[in-house]
Amino acid sequence: MKKNLTNMLRSALLIIAATLALPAFAEDDAAPASNMEILRDKVVADKKFVVANNMKLTEAEAKAFWPIYDAYQQDLHQINERLAKVINDYALAYNKGALLDNTAKKLLDEAIAVELAEVKLKQSYAPKLSKVLPGVKVARYLQIENKIRAIVRYELAAAIPLVE
Repeated sequence: MKKNLTNMLRSALLIIAATLALPAFAEDDAAPASNMEILRDKVVADKKFVVANNMKLTEAEAKAFWPIYDAYQQDLHQINERLAKVINDYALAYNKGALLDNTAKKLLDEAIAVELAEVKLKQSYAPKLSKVLPGVKVARYLQIENKIRAIVRYELAAAIPLVE
């Protein structure tokens, strides 16, 4: 069962990573916004399903955890939007030819800022989670988030060409 859930999440995350990276490097227009919204909603639901099945929460823990989870995901979505903008800006510059040094520096600075924002987000939510869950379950949840982000980063790294 765990393998099926992992495969389902991996497939969903591959799709979301591709939707973030590939349209920016393609010459054709991206899919209509409504299709992207449907895809995003499916990925969000799949992720929540995987988290729910791997957290083993009691009823009381679940009641307290899910509102924090939803707030975390909302804040993470803002970070994802920033990441998508960096990827899109890079794609636009990449498709024009050689990247200028000042453009590369701006993109690098923003990419690092996005990574720092993600770390700060985890730091800000760890105490909130610790108020409603035992430490082991807080660690487990953050591990799940880290694994999901690692899959997304891996897929983005494979899809985004190196600077030339």
